[in-house]
Amino acid sequence: MSAAAPPITSGAGHQAALELLRAGLEDLTSSQSWERWLRFRRRFHNYSFHNQILILRQFPEATQVAGYRNWQQMGRQVRRGERGIGVLAPVVRRPAESGAASELHDLDLPPISFRVVRVFDVSQTDGAPLPSPVQEFCEDGPEGALADLWALAGELGFAVELTELRAGRRGDCSHALRRIRVDSRLAPGPLIKTLSHELAHAILHGPDFPGDRPLAELEAESVAFVICHHLGVDSSGYSFGYVASWAGVGQQAAMQISRSGARIAAAADRIQAAFRRDPVSSGEAGGASVS
Repeated sequence: MSAAAPPITSGAGHQAALELLRAGLEDLTSSQSWERWLRFRRRFHNYSFHNQILILRQFPEATQVAGYRNWQQMGRQVRRGERGIGVLAPVVRRPAESGAASELHDLDLPPISFRVVRVFDVSQTDGAPLPSPVQEFCEDGPEGALADLWALAGELGFAVELTELRAGRRGDCSHALRRIRVDSRLAPGPLIKTLSHELAHAILHGPDFPGDRPLAELEAESVAFVICHHLGVDSSGYSFGYVASWAGVGQQAAMQISRSGARIAAAADRIQAAFRRDPVSSGEAGGASVS
């Protein structure tokens, strides 16, 4: 990140939190670390809808998939015994290489057939850490906040499970199973942020949600950032990178946050109302009221 994130002032309200988020996104997406991450992301193939379904059916927890040799080129090795995920690769007839098969690259020539190739998720590999715009944090949260969030999940009809999740996931939310899972290895601050994120999914992104996953992730992490801001937990390094990785460059993300502002604020109000006591002192509680 090109500059340190500005300090968070508890109780400044939803609008102040979202303005801080917008500023952080613009700062991050003009930095060298962002450019490095973009160069890394370009090494991953943009899979077709049908291949996305194939990956989901075979490996529901997949996050980043690539071929065996591609992982080696990125300094990681597929572990012995791991089972590959079958996807379809087009076979094209090139003018100078009749019958040559593509290696999952988009080509201008029409395919003459398809063949099954194997890819592997990052969780099936070991090796060098992957570049990421997300910065980890290990702050503590205010006492009682986690229990209040847990109780809210129950009011919404969701069971919360603490478990060790694979593939670097911190949490997930299933409307079909009415279940929220969060990684049991998280420190208190990240645990509060993750549970707030998944509660936002529970509130905003049911079966009738008309948007796509990038929009859902932008809204959920924006809500989580607002809640952490309210609690005095600085999740900026993580949230800035997470939102940007789904929403793109700072201006694009800022515009989408503005469009979703009312939904983000409504979900944040619903979660914030669950806290049994305001963690902010009475002289700073201007942003803690429920609209």
